[in-house]
Amino acid sequence: MIYPKITGLVAAPFTPFCSNGELNLKKIELQAQHLIDQGVSGAFVCGTTGEGFSLTIEERVKITEQWINIAKKDLKIVVHVGHPCLQESKELAKHAQQMGAHAFSATPTSCFKSPTVQDLVEYAAEIAASAPKLPFYYYHIPFFSGVAFKISEFLEIAESKIPNLAGIKFTNEDLMDYGLSLQFQKKKFDLLFGRDEILLGGLAFGAEGAVGSTYNFMAPLYLRMIEAWKSGALEEAQRLQYTAQKIIAVGLCHGGLPAFKEILKIVGIDLGPVRKPLRAFPPQTTKVLEEQLEKVGFFKYATHGLHKREILVSQK
Repeated sequence: MIYPKITGLVAAPFTPFCSNGELNLKKIELQAQHLIDQGVSGAFVCGTTGEGFSLTIEERVKITEQWINIAKKDLKIVVHVGHPCLQESKELAKHAQQMGAHAFSATPTSCFKSPTVQDLVEYAAEIAASAPKLPFYYYHIPFFSGVAFKISEFLEIAESKIPNLAGIKFTNEDLMDYGLSLQFQKKKFDLLFGRDEILLGGLAFGAEGAVGSTYNFMAPLYLRMIEAWKSGALEEAQRLQYTAQKIIAVGLCHGGLPAFKEILKIVGIDLGPVRKPLRAFPPQTTKVLEEQLEKVGFFKYATHGLHKREILVSQK
């Protein structure tokens, strides 16, 4: 079956925690409205950015329910159901279908790995079959999972084995494999691009939808870049992608995910700490982070161009 493609930007939301490490589900309404206001078209929940593998099954169920109940009419909710245990993945898939998610996705296991592409397809097929009424996206993220089979090879087998296969969440730098996969069977499958820092490259190959963590706090920059690309303003698109890369580089210098969550806090949305084994962002470093973000032009694009101080004033 051919499903409608997911277009635009899909944010991978952070999971909100209280200071004691418990879920803070009340924050999800604020998160959802923030994404809607920024022009984001969907939310990919309980993925790597959402620390899905640091959550219990019960927590993932609650998060899924909260996102769907709050934002389903305004955002396409894609639920990540990947889990080290196949049976748990299947139960999470069933739950996503029962709740009326737009689609679901799963990473391969990162400990015991499928030895061949055929085995990987069979594994993914079991998960997909647990929610046959929902579009399924295989989540390709080799740097995290260690499973690096070519997606172009995966699709050759999966096309006939997974009836509800809608596409791939492609989080990899292999643009050749992305291009081959995108063009497979005359663009039959939806290849959601998962690398914010090289999104312009994905657009050049034909990406129509993208999933990323930095769409939580600077979606307006990427939307301007996409418009520049579509209008033929290549130099402007390149400039905007370069700006995004500089901002991302600042976050990576401060630890990656914890720093990105701190950046969202800087623009006014505090979602609490990260969970171990990730290291909490040191509060004494926040000022340095903010100064570095200012230097690379972040606040010009964050939250529709509002500077942190303007946001805080508007919330009083």
